[in-house]
Formats: sequence, structure tokens, C-alpha cells
Amino acid sequence: MHPFDVLRAGLADLDARALTRRRRVAQTPCTPRMRLDGQRLIAFASNDYLGLASHPALVEAIAEGARRYGAGSGGSHLLGGHTRAHEQLEADLAGYAGGFATHARALSFCTGYMANMAILTALGGRGATIYSDALNHASLIDGARLSRADVRIYPHADAGALGRMMEADAVAAAQAGTADAKNAAAAGKTTGVRIIVTDAVFSMDGDIAPLTALLALAHRHQAWLVVDDAHGFGVHGDDGAGTVAALDLRSPLLVYMGTLGKAAGVAGAFVVAEAPVIEWLIQRARSYIFTTAAAPALAHAASASLALMRGDEGRMRRARLRQRIDAMRAMLLRTAWRVLDSTTAVQPVIAGQNETALRLAGTLQEQGFWVPAVRPPTVPPGTARLRLSLSAAHDMADLERLGEALRRAGAVQRPAPAP
Repeated sequence: MHPFDVLRAGLADLDARALTRRRRVAQTPCTPRMRLDGQRLIAFASNDYLGLASHPALVEAIAEGARRYGAGSGGSHLLGGHTRAHEQLEADLAGYAGGFATHARALSFCTGYMANMAILTALGGRGATIYSDALNHASLIDGARLSRADVRIYPHADAGALGRMMEADAVAAAQAGTADAKNAAAAGKTTGVRIIVTDAVFSMDGDIAPLTALLALAHRHQAWLVVDDAHGFGVHGDDGAGTVAALDLRSPLLVYMGTLGKAAGVAGAFVVAEAPVIEWLIQRARSYIFTTAAAPALAHAASASLALMRGDEGRMRRARLRQRIDAMRAMLLRTAWRVLDSTTAVQPVIAGQNETALRLAGTLQEQGFWVPAVRPPTVPPGTARLRLSLSAAHDMADLERLGEALRRAGAVQRPAPAP
């Protein structure tokens, strides 16, 4: 078969199963009111949880950063691309999100995907064991695979099952004795390293990982606990320092990843951990070493965003977001659609079949709402959904209109039954 025939057959198969993805072209800034492909819509699709993506202060900060540092960095962080803006951002991040560590240090990345790749490939390796939540983000899954570690999947958010799994592995390792460890060391394997890795806020279900219980397991088994808080940083905690801070967790075994393109409204990502961990990533993480540093203007704007999030405006926006989460959830519970147990800005509406999710998204679009349908492989088969993403910038009237549209749609369509 010709290579192009293989691609055409694969694309036709995706289309037949209602799994084809299509991009929409935004002609306006990221706000709740957008123009997509020429249509004006109220958007419930972005991760701009605090409504900062179009904040005038951040727009000016990017412009100021470009005036100071130019359009690009010109090189990797280790080959001249690490500017004063990057250095300042990392200092700001360590001070903001590093309260769990005794000697916190931060490292900035172009994307969260690259940050997760860096953590798992640098800390893992052959002979290490990674324990990964069944619903972890694709970047964590791919990072675990590329690490060459043994990967164990534990049931979603089930710390009890994870504990039994780790206990059984510890017993098996003890029974194997020291001979295997010596042979593994001679072969260049990373023996005995254990890594628990989890999203903090799960991006498709909106629930929160049992981080307190996971940290207790990390201490019991001397394992790293890697927390991807992409959807919690800036949102959770009194000052927005994230889910780990909101739970008041403290440990040298924590490795914390957050992103700057969601609640922070800019772009990029970071890792915060004890200083030796960050130094190890600088020396060993390929997705850090072998890539051009992000534009300094973005780092400059990210520092400005952190100042907003930590101040009175950030607290006001988090309070507005909480009001909207509570209001939207109350409205969703009055519809016929199945909703999940989420108290975060991610509110899934379960449609079930792919075609049902697409039909519901189309119905809402006809009424002026942009709420994208999410289908496998992003979510398990049979759980296609609308991922309703809330922002402090949404008007309450918009939420009421959306809630009523979903109620009417649920009366005429067939929502997915509860499991």
C-alpha cells in the first residue's frame, strides 16, 4: 500500500468514528467573548482561569520585555539564551511556589510538556520504577515511557491501591536480594529509585489528587512525588501558589511542576524543587539542554503576572472564579446531563458517545457558545464530553444562559447514563 493510502485510510477511520479534530481560528484575543472562524461566540474553552491572558498590564509587560531583550533568546539556556528576565522569573517562582521546600529553586521551560519530560527522564532511568495515576496527562505518560523506567499504573486517585502496589514491590525487591542490585548497577541501571507521579487537578475530570496520602507513601518508600499542578497553580491557595500550598504540604521529596499559560495568562512552565533536584535537571534533562530558551519577553511578562496573582487583584479574581464555579455547578446539577464530582474550574458534562458530544457542542454553538467536545483518546471510550472551562472573566449572565441551553438540550438528547 502506498504511504499516502495508509494515511488516507487512517484519516477516514477517524472520521467514521467521529474522532477527527478540527482547529478553529481565533480572530480576537483570549477573552470570554471571541470571534472564531468569523462567528462571535461566548467561549468556555480556554484555561485562562483568572482572565489574565488579555490583561493590559501583561500586554504592556510583553512589549516592555521585547524592547529590553528583543524578540527571541537566540540560544539555549546553557549557550547564551538565559537572560536576566529568565533569571528573575525563576527567582520569583521559587519564592512563590516553593514554600514546600527548605532550599527551593526553580527552572523555567518553554512548555509544560517539556517540563514533565525533563523531570521523569532525568530522575528516572533503567531500573527505576514510576508509579503513574491512570488518568495522568499525556506529557506525564510520554515522559514515563521515555525514561526507560519500569512504569506501574495505579487506579485513578486510589492511594490505597498504590500503597499495596508499592508494598508488594518492596517485598519483591527485598526477596531478590543484593545480587540483582549489583548486576543492575554494573549495567548502568538506576536501581531503587521510585517516583510517584500525578496531576494535581485532572484536566478532563476536574477532580483533585489525594496529595496528602500520596506524600505519606512517598515518605514511607523514599520516593519522589512529582506533582503536575498545571490547572491548580494560580487558582488554589490563598495567594494562588497552587494545590500543594493549599494543602500546606512540605517535603524535600516533592517535585512541583506548574504552567504559565493557564491561570498566569502568558506561556511557558516551570519546575520547583530542592536545589539539588534543579541542578540535576540542568545537567541531565534533554528537553531543557537541547532547546532554545523561550523569548525573554515572555519571561518578563510572566514575572508581571506573578505579581498580579499574589496581590489583591489575584485574590479578587480567585474569589470571582470560585463564585462562578459554585454557580455553574449548581446549574449543571439541574440538567439531565451527567456531571462529575469536580469543585474546580474544569466542569465536565458527560455525553457518552462521540456523536452525542459533537451534536451537543454543535447545538450550543448555534446558540452562541463555544464549548468543545473532548473524545478518545483524550478521555476513555464511552465518556466523550464537553469540557466546560470557567474563568473569573465570565459574566454570571453568560453562565445562566449556558446552563439554560444545556438544560434544554438535555431534555431532547440522550445523556450518558451514570456508571
